[in-house]
Amino acid sequence: MDRLEGAQRNLERLLRRNAAIDTLFMGTTRLFAVLVASVVVAILLSLLIGAWPALKTFGFGFFVSDQWNPVTEQFGALVPIVGTLLTAAIAMLIGVPVSFGIAVFITELAPDWLKRPVGTAIELLAAVPSIIYGMWGLFVFAPWFADNVQPWVIEHLGGLPLIGVLFQGAPMGIGVFTAGLILAIMVIPFIASVMRDVFEVVPEVLKESAYGLGATTWEVVRHVVLPYTKVGVVGGIMLGLGRALGETMAVTFVIGNAHRLSPSLFMPGNTISSTLANEFAEAVGDLYTHSLIALGLVLFIITFIVLALAKLLLLRLSRQEGERT
Repeated sequence: MDRLEGAQRNLERLLRRNAAIDTLFMGTTRLFAVLVASVVVAILLSLLIGAWPALKTFGFGFFVSDQWNPVTEQFGALVPIVGTLLTAAIAMLIGVPVSFGIAVFITELAPDWLKRPVGTAIELLAAVPSIIYGMWGLFVFAPWFADNVQPWVIEHLGGLPLIGVLFQGAPMGIGVFTAGLILAIMVIPFIASVMRDVFEVVPEVLKESAYGLGATTWEVVRHVVLPYTKVGVVGGIMLGLGRALGETMAVTFVIGNAHRLSPSLFMPGNTISSTLANEFAEAVGDLYTHSLIALGLVLFIITFIVLALAKLLLLRLSRQEGERT
């Protein structure tokens, strides 16, 4: 009887200890979550406070004006916003297909002796500092691009209707298109690494079953691998897009840093990050500084919208998957 009571007391003591540990664990994780949310809210509030004088002065015109003149204190965010969206779009249009091809090659097509070297090379590219990409783009890629690629593109595509205007201008090497290419090279390692990792978690039995039914490699990737890993794939793409939207030094080296709008992708432009990097330390006057902080607020909002749209896309994909099931 005493043994039974002792065992019962030990069990109750163990349950109380486990309950206390669970409570502590839940409280700690909740604290971390609240801390992250608090940091985001604090950043947003600080940007709003810093940007309010500029937004109050220029109103909605700040977002649609292409004027940026520190002498006359006329500031508008349209040129940096357009440059940010264009360079990020070019980077994604080039980087996502290339990253997908790399991930598929490593996981589905490459022999075993080649998978590790290629994967290691991709990871090493991700470790290269952005300023190195910028210096390489300015001193190596831009001159080569201006001498060997841009003249051909301007001659053969510049006269086409509708899209020809995108490829007109002098072959200078630097510009919005060059910045997008450099960004694509920078985001490929991140997207490819994430895609490779999520492709590798697909159970082999699923792929072997599809192959056993006569499916080709592309059909296996399209109908088995991608549906199984769509959340991870979208997450990898969003990681690359976030890097492209916020990249500073590499873009600053090759975009030309010109506050003017041009329909041609070969002309110099600007992004929000490059504008902040170039001008924040030299900003003279309160309105100038507040306008730069307002640009940071715009970049924060753009990033938030992109992440929100990605989350909505994932929810829609999950809903469609559940309806089919």
